[in-house]
Amino acid sequence: MVREYNLDKIREKLIDALGPSKTGLTGVEIAEKLRINRVTMSKYLKIFAGEGLIKQTNMGSVNVWFIEEGVDKLSFPADFFQVQNKYLDYVLSGLTREAHTLIRTALHSGASPTKIVSEVIIPTIEAVENSYNGGKMGRSEKNFLDEIISTSISLIGLLEEEVHPKKNAVILATDYQNALLAQAASAALRTDKWRVSLLGDMSSAIDVMFDIDLQRFLNKIWPKRDGIMIIIIFSSKEGEIKFFSQAVDTSTEKFGKNLHLALCTKITKKAKTGVDFVSGDVEALLQWCQTVFESHQNQ
Repeated sequence: MVREYNLDKIREKLIDALGPSKTGLTGVEIAEKLRINRVTMSKYLKIFAGEGLIKQTNMGSVNVWFIEEGVDKLSFPADFFQVQNKYLDYVLSGLTREAHTLIRTALHSGASPTKIVSEVIIPTIEAVENSYNGGKMGRSEKNFLDEIISTSISLIGLLEEEVHPKKNAVILATDYQNALLAQAASAALRTDKWRVSLLGDMSSAIDVMFDIDLQRFLNKIWPKRDGIMIIIIFSSKEGEIKFFSQAVDTSTEKFGKNLHLALCTKITKKAKTGVDFVSGDVEALLQWCQTVFESHQNQ
């Protein structure tokens, strides 16, 4: 009976059943192999097809199911290194479908979304950036590969759970190069129940009125000052770091001690304004956010 299994168990058994088959299986055959009611199995097949795990092909009057190309049965955390290498190869080769299927498979296999971001997505972002900076690819190719990564991050974002009303964050990038990193961090935080406002590339917002604009925005999304608010800035340029940090510092005077500022940057020079956390390590940033929240809860 279907109630004997949770969704992950059914998914695992489905991969075991379809994986070795070169000719695919009908819905009836799958139901029999998994010992699940045919009507119930039909509903699950639609769910897994929507996730990109399986695909359906019409063979005359019969519908046959196949496992999507690139889907493997993975075990975590042992397979993170394997996924990291495969994903990087797929992205650098421009294999959009394979890259996205691998991320779906990792998620279906129980991989931590935060670990996927920190150990798979971010190293790939950095590899693409390094290849571009080293003259190994042009802007057109980089934009194409960035889009593959961006969609992969969106797949992770689809897992977001109901937000915790006291976990609030605003994330921005000061330039185009850091926008993908900001998006990746946003997806990871959302899967941990953070209410995230992702502002993307804010390089066009550098003007004397930005501090007022930011305060208006904070008033709108955090009107009751419930819990904490962490503003996270992704940047690789000292001037932009200084500008946006000063704008947040001005806002801190109005919004109080529960407003925190974090910088995700590889620039080691200490910022002049009040910064609570500085690191180029996204995983360390995510851990710090959780620590700040827990400290606030214990007050």
